[in-house]
Amino acid sequence: MTREEALAKATDAARRAAALAGEAERHAHHPDHPHKVAPLAAAGALWADVARAHVAIATELRAEIDLAGGSEDGR
Repeated sequence: MTREEALAKATDAARRAAALAGEAERHAHHPDHPHKVAPLAAAGALWADVARAHVAIATELRAEIDLAGGSEDGR
């Protein structure tokens, strides 16, 4: 996995987390759907964890590149 791929995955996961948080909030305000809030919020939290993990991977990949004194593509 390259740094750019890890950042793209982090971005996608963050978007999913935000969408699920929005859905949880929408259902929280609906009188017939309070049972949907917790599962949606939990799924959003998991996607946020995935986003953080991919950011950490991207950070480590950047550190490895910096230590090697080169660019990600080997130049």
